[in-house]
This record gives sequence, structure tokens and C-alpha cells, in this order.
Amino acid sequence: MKTHKAPAGKATESPVIEVLNKARSAELAAITQYMAQHYGLDDADYGQVAAQLKLIAIDEMRHAELFAERVYELHGLPATEPDLKAVKGQKVQEVPGFDACLEIKAIADYNAFMQLCLQHRDGQSAKLFETIIAEEQAHLTYFENVRDHIQDLGAAYLAQIAGGPAEAGAPAQGFVASQGKPAA
Repeated sequence: MKTHKAPAGKATESPVIEVLNKARSAELAAITQYMAQHYGLDDADYGQVAAQLKLIAIDEMRHAELFAERVYELHGLPATEPDLKAVKGQKVQEVPGFDACLEIKAIADYNAFMQLCLQHRDGQSAKLFETIIAEEQAHLTYFENVRDHIQDLGAAYLAQIAGGPAEAGAPAQGFVASQGKPAA
């Protein structure tokens, strides 16, 4: 951990710090959403999907940390509140489409935020967004695949993914790392 301190009192605000904090708030919301779904789907006996949601939430935790660290390096104060409340009680059929929409929004926002960072000559923050966009794209692909399987195969696919605890064989690293892709 770095040993420098953010300035006392009100943090210096800049457009880059503002978008980094918006991204951090979105990541905090994704964490609470995906963990709520993880517990709900595990309880509904969809442990296989629940386990993947937990791994994706772990990726989002790492993203939130990376955004906070960058804000801190720029002498700002990291955001602490999610930008949305978690939607609870979703059925397994609703989850992947809902989550795909969250990832699509994140990718669009982060692309715009990356451009803003480049306009303000902050290549390091732009690179951070670029790296995280690639990971959000991996999440989106997963959610779209599950959504499409549910739509195309219906009950047969749901029966295939039912059963088993959410913790069975789930590695401690996040979804992207478990797929053999380098983490940010």
C-alpha cells in the first residue's frame, strides 16, 4: 500500500477524479447486486450460476479497489456509496439479462470516461479504464451466453445448471482470473 496521504479537508476535484469516482460507485453497486443474486440463486439451488456471480463480484471488488487507489493517487477521496440499490428476489431467468444490461452500461460509461481521461492527458487513468473494460466485456459475454441458453433451451438448460452448492470448486480469485485471463 502506498504511504502518501490525501490532503486534509476537501479533496481536490477534477473531471478525472469525478469519473473515477462514478466508476467506483458503479462497481460498488455491481458488487452488492451480484452478491445479492449469488445468495438468492444459491438458495434457489442454482449453485453453478451463483458461484460464477460470486467470482464476477470479486472482479468488481478488485475494480472498485483499483479506482479508489487511482483517486487516492490523484489526491482525491474515493467514493464510498454505490450508485444503485441492489434489486433482490430475481428469478434465475431474469438475472443474466439484467446483469448484461449493467455490463453494457458500464462498458459504455467507461469508454466515455477513458476518452475524458485522454482529453485531460491522464494516460494512466485511461489505461485503467481500458483494462477494466476488457474484463467487463468478459462478464457481458458470460451473461449473454447464459441468457441465450435460457431463452433457447428453457427448462432443459435450467435443469442442467440446477443443483450443487455455490462454493463447490469455486476458486478464490475472480471470474476473469479463473478464466486464465490476466487481471488488471
